[in-house]
Amino acid sequence: MGKRIRIKMESAEIEAKLNDSKISSKITEKLPIESTVRTWGEEIYFEIPVKESIDNPVKEVEKKDIGYWPEGNCFCIFFGPTPVSSGEKIIPASEVEVIGKVLSDIEELKKVKSGEKVVIEEI
Repeated sequence: MGKRIRIKMESAEIEAKLNDSKISSKITEKLPIESTVRTWGEEIYFEIPVKESIDNPVKEVEKKDIGYWPEGNCFCIFFGPTPVSSGEKIIPASEVEVIGKVLSDIEELKKVKSGEKVVIEEI
Protein backbone atom coordinates (compact mmCIF):
# COMPACT_ATOMS: atom_id res chain seq x y z
CA MET A 1 0.00 0.00 0.00
CA GLY A 2 2.88 2.40 0.59
CA LYS A 3 3.52 4.89 3.35
CA ARG A 4 2.17 8.41 3.68
CA ILE A 5 4.86 10.97 4.39
CA ARG A 6 5.11 14.67 5.14
CA ILE A 7 7.87 16.70 3.50
CA LYS A 8 8.55 19.95 5.36
CA MET A 9 10.74 22.67 3.91
CA GLU A 10 11.20 26.20 5.21
CA SER A 11 8.75 27.72 2.71
CA ALA A 12 6.46 24.78 1.86
CA GLU A 13 4.99 21.60 3.30
CA ILE A 14 3.46 18.77 1.31
CA GLU A 15 2.08 15.30 1.85
CA ALA A 16 2.94 12.37 -0.37
CA LYS A 17 2.58 8.63 -0.62
CA LEU A 18 5.48 6.30 -1.29
CA ASN A 19 4.86 3.16 -3.34
CA ASP A 20 5.80 -0.40 -2.36
CA SER A 21 9.18 -0.46 -4.11
CA LYS A 22 12.42 -1.70 -2.56
CA ILE A 23 13.76 1.87 -2.49
CA SER A 24 10.61 3.25 -0.80
CA SER A 25 10.99 0.61 1.92
CA LYS A 26 14.64 1.58 2.49
CA ILE A 27 13.62 5.26 2.75
CA THR A 28 10.83 4.44 5.22
CA GLU A 29 13.32 2.57 7.42
CA LYS A 30 15.47 5.73 7.68
CA LEU A 31 12.68 8.21 8.58
CA PRO A 32 12.83 10.91 9.73
CA ILE A 33 15.36 12.13 7.16
CA GLU A 34 16.85 15.63 7.22
CA SER A 35 18.70 17.19 4.31
CA THR A 36 19.25 20.39 2.33
CA VAL A 37 17.17 21.26 -0.73
CA ARG A 38 18.57 21.90 -4.17
CA THR A 39 16.44 23.04 -7.09
CA TRP A 40 16.77 22.39 -10.81
CA GLY A 41 14.05 24.05 -12.84
CA GLU A 42 10.77 22.85 -11.34
CA GLU A 43 12.40 19.95 -9.52
CA ILE A 44 13.37 19.82 -5.86
CA TYR A 45 15.98 17.24 -4.96
CA PHE A 46 18.12 16.42 -1.96
CA GLU A 47 20.49 13.74 -0.81
CA ILE A 48 19.15 10.98 1.44
CA PRO A 49 20.97 8.22 3.35
CA VAL A 50 19.87 5.50 0.91
CA LYS A 51 22.21 4.12 -1.75
CA GLU A 52 20.43 1.75 -4.12
CA SER A 53 20.42 0.70 -7.74
CA ILE A 54 17.13 1.21 -9.54
CA ASP A 55 14.99 -1.62 -10.90
CA ASN A 56 12.57 0.42 -13.05
CA PRO A 57 14.46 3.32 -14.65
CA VAL A 58 12.46 6.01 -16.47
CA LYS A 59 13.64 8.94 -18.58
CA GLU A 60 10.41 10.95 -18.29
CA VAL A 61 8.18 11.62 -15.28
CA GLU A 62 4.86 13.32 -14.55
CA LYS A 63 3.96 16.31 -12.40
CA LYS A 64 3.72 15.25 -8.75
CA ASP A 65 5.97 12.21 -9.23
CA ILE A 66 8.57 11.49 -6.59
CA GLY A 67 11.70 9.82 -7.88
CA TYR A 68 14.92 8.34 -6.59
CA TRP A 69 18.01 9.45 -8.50
CA PRO A 70 20.78 6.87 -7.95
CA GLU A 71 23.63 9.03 -9.28
CA GLY A 72 23.29 11.42 -6.33
CA ASN A 73 21.42 9.20 -3.84
CA CYS A 74 18.68 11.81 -4.10
CA PHE A 75 14.97 12.10 -3.39
CA CYS A 76 13.40 14.14 -6.22
CA ILE A 77 10.06 15.94 -6.35
CA PHE A 78 8.94 16.86 -9.86
CA PHE A 79 6.43 19.69 -10.25
CA GLY A 80 7.18 21.04 -13.73
CA PRO A 81 9.79 21.26 -16.48
CA THR A 82 13.50 20.89 -15.74
CA PRO A 83 16.28 22.64 -17.73
CA VAL A 84 16.47 19.61 -20.08
CA SER A 85 12.71 19.24 -20.56
CA SER A 86 11.12 19.56 -23.96
CA GLY A 87 7.88 21.54 -23.87
CA GLU A 88 5.64 20.18 -21.12
CA LYS A 89 7.50 16.87 -20.84
CA ILE A 90 9.32 16.55 -17.51
CA ILE A 91 12.77 15.10 -18.06
CA PRO A 92 15.12 14.28 -15.13
CA ALA A 93 18.87 14.86 -15.45
CA SER A 94 19.26 11.09 -15.93
CA GLU A 95 17.16 8.04 -15.21
CA VAL A 96 15.20 7.85 -11.96
CA GLU A 97 12.85 5.33 -10.42
CA VAL A 98 9.40 6.66 -9.54
CA ILE A 99 8.87 5.86 -5.85
CA GLY A 100 5.76 7.86 -5.00
CA LYS A 101 3.35 10.68 -5.68
CA VAL A 102 2.68 14.07 -4.11
CA LEU A 103 -0.87 14.26 -2.70
CA SER A 104 -0.89 18.01 -1.94
CA ASP A 105 -1.15 21.05 -4.17
CA ILE A 106 2.29 21.56 -5.75
CA GLU A 107 1.99 25.29 -6.41
CA GLU A 108 3.68 26.22 -3.15
CA LEU A 109 6.78 24.24 -4.21
CA LYS A 110 7.58 27.12 -6.57
CA LYS A 111 8.52 29.19 -3.46
CA VAL A 112 11.18 26.72 -2.28
CA LYS A 113 14.80 27.87 -2.67
CA SER A 114 18.08 25.94 -2.78
CA GLY A 115 19.67 25.77 0.66
CA GLU A 116 16.45 25.34 2.63
CA LYS A 117 16.36 22.60 5.24
CA VAL A 118 13.99 19.71 4.53
CA VAL A 119 12.61 16.94 6.76
CA ILE A 120 10.75 13.83 5.59
CA GLU A 121 8.66 12.13 8.25
CA GLU A 122 6.05 9.42 8.36
CA ILE A 123 2.45 10.53 8.93
